[in-house]
Amino acid sequence: MLPEKPWRLEALIRLGLSVVICVCMGALMLCLMRVFSGGGSRLGLPMAVIVVGLTVLAVALHLARRPWDVEHDRARMLGFLACLYAGLTLLAVAQKLTHAGAVKAGLWQLVIAALSFQGAALALIGPFLRSHQTTWSDGFGFSHSRCRAVLLGLVTAMAFLPLAWLLQIGTATLLMRLRVGAEAQPAIEALRAAPTWLDRLPLGLVAIALAPPAEEMLFRGLMYPFLKRAGFPHLALWLTTLLFAAVHWNLVSFMPLVLLALVLTWLYERTGNLLAPIAAHSLFNALNFVALQFMDRAWTQPR
Repeated sequence: MLPEKPWRLEALIRLGLSVVICVCMGALMLCLMRVFSGGGSRLGLPMAVIVVGLTVLAVALHLARRPWDVEHDRARMLGFLACLYAGLTLLAVAQKLTHAGAVKAGLWQLVIAALSFQGAALALIGPFLRSHQTTWSDGFGFSHSRCRAVLLGLVTAMAFLPLAWLLQIGTATLLMRLRVGAEAQPAIEALRAAPTWLDRLPLGLVAIALAPPAEEMLFRGLMYPFLKRAGFPHLALWLTTLLFAAVHWNLVSFMPLVLLALVLTWLYERTGNLLAPIAAHSLFNALNFVALQFMDRAWTQPR
């Protein structure tokens, strides 16, 4: 039984928009990193575009976090839309000026991207819960059979992992036979490019400690129960499942992530405690992270 906390649509929309704005600000910060790492003397225009873009997005974030009253706050909503569209336009210009798509993201670029998405989501969910006059524990059922929920999540992750690996191998094989690009996720490519465990540690911490709670709260804790209680249980299941798989932006891992999302939703329904899918998600990422280290080590050993 899911925790009985009816989330307000207006608050959910503002939360989603706030997360999107933070992601855009993170992308502008990555452009700023490229400006400084590229050097050269022609920095004025990219810097100006990035600074103005960050400024208007910060204003949009401020306006998005305040409660909306459609009847009386039309001017503020128009101001929000103007800042949002201006920020998106300046982001596109900044990415063009800094050749954002020309170089693959490194470890620290991926960490910054994760902080602007999952980190921002965790920071914004706190005020969201307070606006509903509830706590993390009550909102996500953290106090309900805590040990049982965590144990079930860990056992489920260990049981599911071999199936996920087989499905990913099968998907990669099929894509290669169809002559469709079967590239690894950017995070995996960055991990393989990192020379030592210490270099890989920041992204490992993001994958194990930051991404699981943030993504579970967004998809399973907020979006899924809202749509289900609105009378759309099938839409709730499949929309959150497909969005969860899509945000990882990788064709090879799409089907395993779809199946993982279904399992995580089942865990939340079964336990009524979001700690169950968080524990499963975290262990799933941790086991994949460790397995990747050993596989890379075996491949790189002299024969």
